[in-house]
Parts: sequence; C-alpha cells; structure tokens
Amino acid sequence: MDIEAGDALVDAIKPLAKSTDRPGTMGGLGGFGALFDLKAAGFRDPILVSSTDGVGTKLRVAIEAGIHATVGVDLVAMCVNDLVVQGAEPLFFLDYFATGALDVAAAREVVAGIAEGCRIAGCALVGGETAEMPGMYAKGDYDLAGFSVGAAERGALLPRGDVGPGDVVLGLAASGVHSNGFSLVRRILERAGVGLAAPAPFAPGRSLGEALLEPTRIYVKPLLALHRAGLLKAAAHITGGGLPGNLPRVLPAGTVAALDARAWTPPPVFAWLAQTGGVAPQEMLRVFNCGIGMALVVAARDAEAAAALLAEHGEAVCRIGHLESGEGAAGVRIGNLGPAWPA
Repeated sequence: MDIEAGDALVDAIKPLAKSTDRPGTMGGLGGFGALFDLKAAGFRDPILVSSTDGVGTKLRVAIEAGIHATVGVDLVAMCVNDLVVQGAEPLFFLDYFATGALDVAAAREVVAGIAEGCRIAGCALVGGETAEMPGMYAKGDYDLAGFSVGAAERGALLPRGDVGPGDVVLGLAASGVHSNGFSLVRRILERAGVGLAAPAPFAPGRSLGEALLEPTRIYVKPLLALHRAGLLKAAAHITGGGLPGNLPRVLPAGTVAALDARAWTPPPVFAWLAQTGGVAPQEMLRVFNCGIGMALVVAARDAEAAAALLAEHGEAVCRIGHLESGEGAAGVRIGNLGPAWPA
C-alpha cells in the first residue's frame, strides 16, 4: 500500500469537498465520522431517507476509454435521483473508491466528478473511503459505491395517496444511456467488433467512449420545485428494468400506466444499440431508459402547469401517457411499439 499516495489524494480532494458545502454541514474531511445539523438545514419534523448505489459496468467503459471525469456524476445521480422521487431533499453524500494501486490523478478526476454531481444536486460531499487493496483488482481497475442521505418533512413523502386513474404521466428526457444496461452495451460492441475509440455514428465529433460516458442526468432541483409547488403526486427514476419495471413501483394496486411510445423520441444512441445488437423493442424498454430518465405522475388539471415549471428549470418534458383502472398489481402498458422502435 502507498500511504503517501493516499495522503496526497486526501489533500487533493479537500477543496473539492469544500466546494459542496451547504447549510447543515459541520466540519470537514478528516474526522472519523461526518456530522450534519438538520435544524440548520431548515427541517422541523424530518424523516430521513437513504440510498446507496454504484455505476455498474459503465466503469469498465470509463477505465478502458481512460475517461474518469464523468462516472463520479453518475455515482451521485444514481443515489440522489432515488431520494428525490420519495420527496426527499438530498443532504449529504459519501463515496467508496477501491483499487489495487492508487493512481492519484485518476482518483482525483473521479472525485471531482462526484463533487460536481453533489453541486448539481445541492448536497454536501462529507466523507468517504479510499481502499487500496493489492491483489484484488487488476492494474488500472477501480470500483465505486455511493451513499446518500436526504430528508423530507413528515407528511411530505412521495408517492401521495391520491394517485389514481385519470392522472397524467409526464416524462423527463434522459441525457443518454445513463448508468444501466452497460453489460448489454459492451456485448453489442464486442459482437460488432467496434472499439471505444471509434467515431460514434449517433454523436458526430465524439468517440463511442465519450458518447457512451455521457453522465446520468440529475433531476433533484426541478423535482423538488415541482413537489414544493404541490404539483407532483409520484415519481419514478427509470433505471434497470426501464419504464415497465420502475413506474409500477410508485402506483397503487389496480392501476395501469397506459403509455404511448410515439409520445417521445429516444436519443439516437438507442436506435443504434437496437439495430447493431438486434435487440427487440420490448427488451430495449426492459434494459434501458430509452430516453425517459424520470416518469412523473400529476393530476390532469395540473399537467400544463407542471410541464411549464419543469421547462423553466431546463427539463425537456413530454406527456407520455395516463393512468387507467386495472386489476391486481400495478402495471404498465406501452402502445405503438413498432418493430423498428426506437428508431
């Protein structure tokens, strides 16, 4: 183990962590634990909400492409997007970085991305762990895990109890593949004999590696604004399992989300993956977000106001469906899936 390298990394990331300070943070890096003052953050009767996640095999793409600056944003996004859909404001974040032999420059790039994600989400990077474990990882390899804690006032948690038939489903655009489905992405590249340095057919001027590593969009501030305006009934972060697997998680039994695949245009990366890999539309929807990073449920009377507020916060919004009565467990029905979709 290189103790000097570890000390050098701590020194390099202290200003990055400091740049994420927010009301409620106490102290800085270097203690045995991190402190946070909920009253200073403005909460009166809070419920804590926690989340942990990783980046999956998108890390393999980052390592092989030698691009380390964006996976930290992904790491934060995968955690805080899961918090905000429960009505919680992300408060602080911790990371775990493990490697065989510490590369200070690469690790600092990763942590810089984590700090950027925290700034976008409005949460503080309060600590973490850097583990150097010789023999556990191949040269140049590393792994990441993230942990975030948020809070919501009691009674303000999502989903609300009035979700039901007649409500409208809005979709917020994804920035790309986000951080799910990369095992299939890599398999498609392997079978097609295409390397990460090759030009991306769907993103002129960028390599495949650069285009595929477009970071996961962080939706925290727009969703909190919508929630605080009283317009948001429920929200689903569209990750592994896609729309069919995630939207039912926030719907009551006896409810079906009837979606229209023509209501949005998936980014061209998805058409390229489907065509290159010969992946059927149903499987694309099950593995990838297919262009919808968040699905929101609002009352029909509030749909226009909600879309306008989200647009003011920089989101690309489309009306992708509505809720209907059904039987049994909540579900999703997606219409107009032609054989060439998502092209």
